[in-house]
Amino acid sequence: MEFLLVFAFLALFSLSAFAGIVLRKRLHERHLTSETLESVRMMTGLISTFAALILSLQLSTARTHFDTTTGNRSTYAARLANLDQCLQAFGEAAEPTRLRLRQYTAAVIASTWPREAAPVVAGMPDIRGMAVRGEDGSLARLMGGIGAAVDTLPAAAGLEHTAARCRAAYADASAARWNVIEDANAPSGAFFVGILSFWLSLLFLSFGLQIPRRALSAAVLAIGVLSVASVMFVIVDLSLPYQGVFHIPSAAMREGLADMTR
Repeated sequence: MEFLLVFAFLALFSLSAFAGIVLRKRLHERHLTSETLESVRMMTGLISTFAALILSLQLSTARTHFDTTTGNRSTYAARLANLDQCLQAFGEAAEPTRLRLRQYTAAVIASTWPREAAPVVAGMPDIRGMAVRGEDGSLARLMGGIGAAVDTLPAAAGLEHTAARCRAAYADASAARWNVIEDANAPSGAFFVGILSFWLSLLFLSFGLQIPRRALSAAVLAIGVLSVASVMFVIVDLSLPYQGVFHIPSAAMREGLADMTR
């Protein structure tokens, strides 16, 4: 699916440039005077400057969002593993809670990365029908049950501070969970990408009108089409952090689950 975007952008920009070349052949010579072409070049240069600025800003924004989402996912995995480590101090009394935490983590991995091999934990929720992005009701209830169990940890002698630390660890994990949910619910920007693509197609149409009928000019125009199409693909792909080619790996969550089972 992601690679179809490359061909879509290539096709759109290539057709726009080809349309400009065909249109130039059909125009009367009075429309192709040096004064007319010079005015077209001035306007095209202005539009090209704005396009380059917007592309660079959009690429930077997409990369920043991707890095932030990756960092939040890694933090979430670390918070869950830290909560499990805190619960270990309570021994057998906390085993049911730790099991639910492992079930929750395994279900998150399986539902977030459905194309990968799902981890198996006895009693884990059925991931069929779970929301791939955002908040899922069954996972929210499971996490809420873990929080309730943490709040009722036995206050045995010498474990009062540990119980408080576990409650703080659960609060940190819950905050990290909401950061991940909000990252997944970020606006896609599809409408903006559509407008930008239309703008760039008009720009390549203008380029097709201006280039001379030589093989080298056509080759340079093709390189420009390929370059801009690849940039547009990277921008769109980075905005899909769990689906695209540059997707967020499940390694952090799997390592956290592995720590829980040791």
